[in-house]
Amino acid sequence: MISKYKKALVTGGAGFIGSHLCDRLLDEGLQVVSIDDYVAGKNQNLSHLLYYPNFKEVKCDITDYDNLKQHFVDVDIVFHQAASKKTICLKDPRRDLDINAKGTFNILELSRDFNVKKVIHASTGSVYGEAKYYPQDEEHPLLPTSYYGVSKLAGEMYCMAFSHLYGLDVTVLRYFHVYGPRQDSSDVGGVVSIFGRRVLNGEPPIIFGDGTQQRSFTYVNDVIDINILMANREETKGQIYNCASGIKITIKELADMIKSILGREELEITYEDWTPGDIKIFDIDNSKLRNLGFNFNTKFKDGLENTLKWLE
Repeated sequence: MISKYKKALVTGGAGFIGSHLCDRLLDEGLQVVSIDDYVAGKNQNLSHLLYYPNFKEVKCDITDYDNLKQHFVDVDIVFHQAASKKTICLKDPRRDLDINAKGTFNILELSRDFNVKKVIHASTGSVYGEAKYYPQDEEHPLLPTSYYGVSKLAGEMYCMAFSHLYGLDVTVLRYFHVYGPRQDSSDVGGVVSIFGRRVLNGEPPIIFGDGTQQRSFTYVNDVIDINILMANREETKGQIYNCASGIKITIKELADMIKSILGREELEITYEDWTPGDIKIFDIDNSKLRNLGFNFNTKFKDGLENTLKWLE
């Protein structure tokens, strides 16, 4: 339960994770404002919420300071989920920089000026780059290998600067391979949904690389629970947490599981060249999060089946 906040602003609210967060915050009784520019967000992710009198859907680009400013009145807590995706950064790195760095700066500046009580910033495991040691904890060196990782790291550093300079209560969550219903299944979406869509259409999964790359898939409901925990716990102020299940699944194992669940084992996996900047191994230490008393509640196969049912 969230009792100390009355009004929440969710950036990227029409997106995959943001829309689930809007669901939960409304269930908790908060007044919720969703901010989204609808480049990646979808109206249908929020259509079931339009009947809530305490919900407001706003089309706004977080890089547009003047437009964004008017929506901060009386906001108590900000869940900053809006981001340029890793799959977009190579096509338009300047836009990636604008959204992930400048957009985050706008959010933090307005949160300071409007006396927002708490900001929870969604970052990414891509800030680490290739691992120097395993498992990666929050003290691991930060050497991103993609434009996306660099721009997201800039956003994190702005968060820490605002915490240090102004005492703004900011918490950073580094997401890892979040999956679940509403995940974008287009070619710039998440790998779970992309593989699911292809297999459902009778097409083989395409693996970029040899399939040995390892991921720590984290179900969206667990990610929402983590955001709520951060909102409620004072000791999370100025802290950074790995938001990862700790599950270790290779991309080939994922493809094989999806084919098996959907009864399409005959589909042969297609292999193509590695993606530039792709990180081979994610082996994540989530003990800092667990030390707050958090437990991941979703088994990977259960979450995978839920996601594939939604895709169907």
